[in-house]
Amino acid sequence: MSADRRAEEKPSDPVRPDANVGIDRGEVIGDAMRVSAIWAGRFIVVAIATAILLWVMSQVWVGLFPVLLALIVSTVLSGPVRWLKRHGLPAAAAAGITLVTSLLLVIGVLAAIAPSIIGQFGDVVDRASEGVGEVRKWLAGPPVNLENEQISNAIQEGTAWLQERGSDIASGVFTGVSAVTSGFITLALVIVLTFFFIKDGPAFLPWVRQVTGRTAGRHLTELLTRVWTTLGGFIRTQAIVSAVDAVFIGLGLVILGVPLAPALAILTFMAGFIPLVGAFVAGALAVLVALVSNGWVTALWVLGIVLLVQQVEGNVLQPVLQSRTMQMHPGIILLSVAAGGTLFGIPGAFLAVPIAASAIVALRYFSEQVDLRTGDLHPGDLTLATPEGVITAQEGERAAKEHRPHAPADSADMAAARTSTATGASPLGRLRRRLRRR
Repeated sequence: MSADRRAEEKPSDPVRPDANVGIDRGEVIGDAMRVSAIWAGRFIVVAIATAILLWVMSQVWVGLFPVLLALIVSTVLSGPVRWLKRHGLPAAAAAGITLVTSLLLVIGVLAAIAPSIIGQFGDVVDRASEGVGEVRKWLAGPPVNLENEQISNAIQEGTAWLQERGSDIASGVFTGVSAVTSGFITLALVIVLTFFFIKDGPAFLPWVRQVTGRTAGRHLTELLTRVWTTLGGFIRTQAIVSAVDAVFIGLGLVILGVPLAPALAILTFMAGFIPLVGAFVAGALAVLVALVSNGWVTALWVLGIVLLVQQVEGNVLQPVLQSRTMQMHPGIILLSVAAGGTLFGIPGAFLAVPIAASAIVALRYFSEQVDLRTGDLHPGDLTLATPEGVITAQEGERAAKEHRPHAPADSADMAAARTSTATGASPLGRLRRRLRRR
């Protein structure tokens, strides 16, 4: 057979022996689409459940807000209560003494600054009226050049608008009175609930374990203990940071002779519990009062003091103090405050960051449990808060080893675990020693 004939008979595109062998592309794409559909369905279910939860919270917010506020206050007062109980006082007496002392301290501070606020408030109003006149003169001159008749017409139109809405304003006054009444009721509920929380708080976790069962109770004990520790650390950190802001900004206001300096200092302290946003609002109010009362030069000095204190707080003090309590990105804090304020107003903005911090603690705990069961983490890698947490971590590691039947029975991890247990360096041993030191 000639070479030309063999070339004609030879196929131009021979079929490879391994062609169309293995998993078909359609199956791979179908599996990917199936997994995507499953996760999309789960996301939709979670989104619907979250929306329902937020709706339920909005419906019961009047009763839920005092409970949340009492829990946050209890994280601050639980330390003194434990100290008094260690020194022999009964739980009820320790809780009552701590709560009454805290209330007297707050009332004393407010009573101390009330005379200065009342005495200087009239001056601030007079200066504000003078400031309105100065603004009117400025508008009449260059570069605006508004005529006095135009300004008067604008004032008359504003007055007529207010008169037309007199009924709305009156109803708003009654709404304000109702809000004040509701505020006193909420305060009374917070005080009563705080007393019971700090008195009977240690019995809560055993009750949870008894009701939910052994496995769920252990997980809830570890998780709720971490949430409580995080909330307590957050409140203490914010209290220290807010106190530093209030002291230095208030001192600057006193030196510059700005009216209402004590009240502005206390407002700065309270606003500090709303991270990022609260400090900005309190600082802007201090600058505005200085501008109305003392003029542009003093206002610029106040602005410089506020910016300097907030820079030192944000770049030095707050990162050092919060590094051990909350690892939250500023973007998450801003989004939490914005969402809480939009849904539930000022109380929502105040509670947004503690709730977000609690949610992040829960997500981290869930991630730890997953990593324990995949073998990526070991109990020795974790900082556990309770003996129940040590048990759940060991159960997670045991579950990971049960899913690896071909792993050697005497692996390096098991040998290291036995060595740490023998030397007293196990997580349970470390936790027991820490509890004994307390």
